[in-house]
Amino acid sequence: MERIQDKEDENSISEHSPSSVVALAIKGNKKSKYVVQWALNKFIPEGMIVFKLIHVHPGIKGVPTPMGNVLPISQVRADIANAFKKEVEWQTHQRLLPFKKMCEQRKVHADIVMIESDDVASAVAEEVAKGVITKLVVGASSRSIFTSKHKGMSAKISVCTPRFCTVYAISKGKLSIRPSDIQVDGNILDDASGTSFSSSSSSNYTSTSQTDTGSVVSYAPSHSPSLTAQRFQALSSINQTLLKTSTSLTETNHSRAQSVDFGRETTTSISARNSDIDYGLNRSSSFKSVISDTESWNCDQYSANDEPLAIELPSPNRQENVNLELEKLRIELRHAQGMHAVAQSESIDASRKLNDLNKRRSEESMKLKEILAKEDMAKELARQEREKYEAAAREAEYLKECAEREAAERKEAELKAIRAAKEKEKLEDAITGSTPLYRKFTWDEIVSATSSFSEDLKIGMGAYGKVYKCSLYHTTVAVKVLHPNRSHDSKQFQQELEILSRTRHPNLLLLLGACPEHGCIVYEYMESGNLDERLLRKNNTSPIPWFDRYRIAWEVASALSFLHSSKPKPIIHRDLKPANILLGRNLVSKIGDVGLSTMLQSDNLSTMYKDTEPVGTLCYIDPEYQRNGLISPKSDVYALGIVILQLLTAKPAIAITHVVETAIGGGKLKDILDPEAGSWPYQETLELAQLGLSCAELRRIDRPDLKDQVLPTLERLKEIADRTQQSPSIVTVRSRPPNHFICPILQDVMDDPCVAADGYTYDRKAIEKWFQENDKSPMTNMALPHKHLIPNYTLLSAIMEWKSQ
Repeated sequence: MERIQDKEDENSISEHSPSSVVALAIKGNKKSKYVVQWALNKFIPEGMIVFKLIHVHPGIKGVPTPMGNVLPISQVRADIANAFKKEVEWQTHQRLLPFKKMCEQRKVHADIVMIESDDVASAVAEEVAKGVITKLVVGASSRSIFTSKHKGMSAKISVCTPRFCTVYAISKGKLSIRPSDIQVDGNILDDASGTSFSSSSSSNYTSTSQTDTGSVVSYAPSHSPSLTAQRFQALSSINQTLLKTSTSLTETNHSRAQSVDFGRETTTSISARNSDIDYGLNRSSSFKSVISDTESWNCDQYSANDEPLAIELPSPNRQENVNLELEKLRIELRHAQGMHAVAQSESIDASRKLNDLNKRRSEESMKLKEILAKEDMAKELARQEREKYEAAAREAEYLKECAEREAAERKEAELKAIRAAKEKEKLEDAITGSTPLYRKFTWDEIVSATSSFSEDLKIGMGAYGKVYKCSLYHTTVAVKVLHPNRSHDSKQFQQELEILSRTRHPNLLLLLGACPEHGCIVYEYMESGNLDERLLRKNNTSPIPWFDRYRIAWEVASALSFLHSSKPKPIIHRDLKPANILLGRNLVSKIGDVGLSTMLQSDNLSTMYKDTEPVGTLCYIDPEYQRNGLISPKSDVYALGIVILQLLTAKPAIAITHVVETAIGGGKLKDILDPEAGSWPYQETLELAQLGLSCAELRRIDRPDLKDQVLPTLERLKEIADRTQQSPSIVTVRSRPPNHFICPILQDVMDDPCVAADGYTYDRKAIEKWFQENDKSPMTNMALPHKHLIPNYTLLSAIMEWKSQ
């Protein structure tokens, strides 16, 4: 058990008598507030009072860790354990400060005593006995602590508290008191002095001499004191002797609690206490002999004298006082006997502890020998480690020299690696298309090829500029020249150059070059114009057969799917319409005018992009895009649906979905089909019309997926159209060559097909001419490993057979 109290508090308590100190056993919780308040209201009116706030907390057996577990105190370093104990003591002291402030507000001095013990009742009782405190206030349960049915903490404290202390138990406004039945030393002295006689009040008493063994009263034969006076004098001397005995016992117990050495001092203190206790017992047992001797002496005096003596008989009140003193002596005798038994048990404990100390000393000496042996072993290991260190230092010096030589070689290798990495980065940029790859034409070349932009060579005009047909480097091309106010700084111009220079697809318009300084773009020339002119029969153009329309729908969907799956950023066209679908010599369709396209910032096709300024052509713009400005790949699907319906009907896009829905619902689909396309297969055409209507749904969520739903259906319908086209019943089939007969450069039937290093088949003259000016593939725009050409005799045989027909 460990008791914690400041020296200042001890000095303040020592200045007051035990009767002026009130002890309060508190836990530091909410109930303790009511205990302190009750004690203040109870004892402050009685005069100078000092409060001693006693708090008992359990011993610290472990230290918590950040992981949530608790380490035993024996496994923790001494400095950490001491720091944790100080932290616990500080927190406990902080929790008790509000109760001390309550006392200071009432101008009452209060001292805090913190005791570390696992037995709360014994700790409180020992503190009360040590300070000889006569009043103790504790908190109790709802019932009295003095009932035998309930053994709570307050009951245990009441049992262990010395009998000279009055215990007050407070519980929910109720008070239970265990009164004291033994008075402390001061009260005993007061009682003794109160019953003694002064020398001035009676002239019949003689002088009194005191010795070391007690007080001896002498009487003169002629002036003998009365029996009552003799009794009270004997009681006074016995009380003084018992007072000295109890004081010596208290001091002996206090010195025993503070002693550390259980050697020679233990035997001496035990023998001293035994002698004191025996002395007190002898003095208390001699009380009866004193009284009997006094009475016999009085009887002898009465018989010896000739004249009878007048004997004063004690009054009833005095006899009652004598009986009270006798009862007190009996109680103190029992207490002295108990102390004697305690002293004997403590003597046995001291002997046992002495044996334990001797045994521990022998164990410690053995441990010391082991430590010395380990120290010698550690010195030997240190010597060996020192030798190893010196050898390692020599080796490190040698390795340092080697490392310096290797560092110079590594530095040179790093420089070479950096140069190689830069070259590799350039090649990767060229392969991935991180920089625009197209041929730059000079302004003089453009002006010369277009004959200073002659009106005779103009083949089209749009909102952004004019288109001219001309020849550059012996190749027929189309040159689009932007208006002066939409020159090279135009956003659409730069975006179209970036997209077309990095993407290659058979159904995307091929970019041949540009003149960025003056806003000119050079495309491949498409002989058959655009799809809008052919459907509406402008300029007396020939109609498109129905099987070619099936194929055109599949080619447009294939090009859109390619744009949507572009890496690293998907591309949305945003301006798909028949006027932007160009047709080659054999009606091969290619999507152009990608200047209004948008590159999504994420490769997730389900992501929608916010555009506050919707662009495009009316009737082809996604309704949700017009309403909220959210663009997605489904916006191109809507425009594709309108184009499919126009391929079937050759009608304007205004209200075309309503016309087709009404015709299908009334079973009159044949009435709205373009009759100039030939004999439409009804079932396949109905399926294609329903696909176009589903693509043109008003809500984005109702439209089918382009890659997984639309494209497979169109491919299946194209294969049906190809089989029908090869049928002998179709006369017009023989007038049109298959797609694989067409040269990608000339867009015409090849005379001498050859396979290049990129895997594509070209006409020999066209690809050789291309190699004279370029080292890259005309289809993939990537560098070719070589320029060797392999004749494709199988394809040449098929072309010759087709020509013979």
